[in-house]
Amino acid sequence: MFQDILYYPLCAGVEAFTTRRDSVLPYHVIQGHQVHGSRVAIIDRPETTREELEGYDAFLTNLPGVAIGVRTADCVPILLYGPKNRTIAAIHSGWKGTVQMISRKVIGILEDKYGTKPSDILAAIGPCIGPDSFQVGEKVAAVFKDAGFPMDRIWKFMGPKEKKPMEGGHHINLPEACRWTLLEAGVPEESILVSGIDTYRDPSFYSARREGIECGRNINAIKILI
Repeated sequence: MFQDILYYPLCAGVEAFTTRRDSVLPYHVIQGHQVHGSRVAIIDRPETTREELEGYDAFLTNLPGVAIGVRTADCVPILLYGPKNRTIAAIHSGWKGTVQMISRKVIGILEDKYGTKPSDILAAIGPCIGPDSFQVGEKVAAVFKDAGFPMDRIWKFMGPKEKKPMEGGHHINLPEACRWTLLEAGVPEESILVSGIDTYRDPSFYSARREGIECGRNINAIKILI
């Protein structure tokens, strides 16, 4: 294994990881052109190109030996594995995708197409912006409330905004919002691994809020081993 890559101990038969800054991918990973939406692509050919995946933010497959992944730099990466029938998914869940509950949509497709039961799924929530760093406006906080998220678990008002970046104001716990969505979709709590790494505060990962939108991206990938 590559030392500059964060691997997730999900289960035998699958490999899942997130690259750190300037990591080299250990193999080819199918990725798309993400748009902060909720479209899901089913990967049924190993030679699928990025150009074919314009406008998709989640990918799933049951092809062994084919890695799928999403690019993040503060948004939440979610990697799923259904060990009973060997299915995987990679999800890019920014705040807009989280509000649209993209991971619940993916789980529904996994069940409808492959018969993967939510109760069988193993999940990893990778490095992303943490609750102390994800300062949002009042309107964004209201969007989460209107979408039905448990605000007592994912929202905090930290007082007047300070001169220092991300201090004060409204804050959203994005990884917890994603974890709650997985739970609501039927994934067991003990089957959800949360990295707990805040990309804004950890310089070994790219962060768009810290570095600007043109910064590099962390690659979050999952592959069924042959």
